[in-house]
Amino acid sequence: MQKVKVVIEEGVTLPKYETTGSAGMDIRANIAEPITLGSLERVLVSTGIKMAIPEGYEVQVRPRSGLALKHGISMANAIGTIDSDYRGEIGVILINLSKESYTIQPQERIGQIVLNKVEQIEFEVVTSLESTERGEGGFGHTGK
Repeated sequence: MQKVKVVIEEGVTLPKYETTGSAGMDIRANIAEPITLGSLERVLVSTGIKMAIPEGYEVQVRPRSGLALKHGISMANAIGTIDSDYRGEIGVILINLSKESYTIQPQERIGQIVLNKVEQIEFEVVTSLESTERGEGGFGHTGK
């Protein structure tokens, strides 16, 4: 288990795993008043959490499947990445993909965070790439 230093604003619930097999920790809306999102509207929602992610890691902010299925609420950037050198507050960009308005309540679970190990890329410029059976086929080329 990786230790991560965290600063939370007063009244904020520390993220936690909801079950022993959970990959992500739920994070909550740190808002004083409810926020109503109309159809196709988006908003940056505060969480009241800052963290010092160890070098060589990232934290991904992901949408909650229950909000997506039941209410059409997702994240505008699908998955957000928090880099190890970022020290600001975590925000969640929520978007309402449904036709109905949705109201985000204070301390409502709005996303989840997952710690991932990452490696940085060093490019080697070449004139061609090795051939594979797939080649350049993509975007549904298998017909499945």
